[in-house]
Amino acid sequence: MPFKINSSLRSLVEKHLPADYSAGCVFTPVEGLSSESWRIESPTHRYLARLESAEKQLLGIDRRRENRLLRHLSSTGIAPQVLRWAYPWLVVSWVDGETLSQALFFSAEQQRQLAALLARLHGVAPQGEVLDIRRRLGRYWQAIDRRRLTPAWLRVHQRMMKRSPPKALKTAVTHMDIHPENGVVSPQGTRLIDWEYAVSADIALEFAALFRGNGYSPSQQSQLLLDYARCGGYPDLVRLEAQIRLWQPWLDYLMLMWFEVRWQQTADARYTLWAQPLRQQLFSEFQ
Repeated sequence: MPFKINSSLRSLVEKHLPADYSAGCVFTPVEGLSSESWRIESPTHRYLARLESAEKQLLGIDRRRENRLLRHLSSTGIAPQVLRWAYPWLVVSWVDGETLSQALFFSAEQQRQLAALLARLHGVAPQGEVLDIRRRLGRYWQAIDRRRLTPAWLRVHQRMMKRSPPKALKTAVTHMDIHPENGVVSPQGTRLIDWEYAVSADIALEFAALFRGNGYSPSQQSQLLLDYARCGGYPDLVRLEAQIRLWQPWLDYLMLMWFEVRWQQTADARYTLWAQPLRQQLFSEFQ
């Protein structure tokens, strides 16, 4: 069965990529946890088109911000290139290669490459508005399913919102969604894709997300940070590790709230399943 292609996407390609459109394009949907995206393939080029929508903005996805950050990173070679931003679509280059398996992601060589990528990324000056984590949490709070709200959860939320987030150790461009499927082994080396959550933020928050989201062991964390420092990343590992610990409860609550918003949007039971360990840990800390 042929896919039903969004008419605005077809019009964008016809207007802004006329040679590819005339040559004949194949549009294929690309699945993801939070985003409707399409691969556009012509006889000579491949692109990725990413949709802007109110639902995605609730999750903190802003294609305008993504467009600005990717253009800001254009000279680094670690991110896709922007081809066109024309609301509601952001069109970027398709990164050829194989996505990483879990085993390959945690291999010593790939972890060294990831450390080098992060050192390069965190060497890029911040661009645009810096992440306001309390404001992001406040937006998530407005979008959750109120039937799931409990007195314990309300206490956790109130206490988190009364706290002041850690003062940034170093603010830089961060990816904020690094996991095996967002790493691609390309002819140019390992590259990162799916920059929709990228934002200027404290580098320690990036590591908190990386470690929690991928289940790093303490020894894996220490080795990555050591490789990162050796590649020119933040050199004071004692301070960096302490800062990561300070961010961890904020990151955990951010992840929990993201899962809850996605549950509200999709009714997909996976999100409540993934949220439960975070809920138990956070609630026990606030007893």
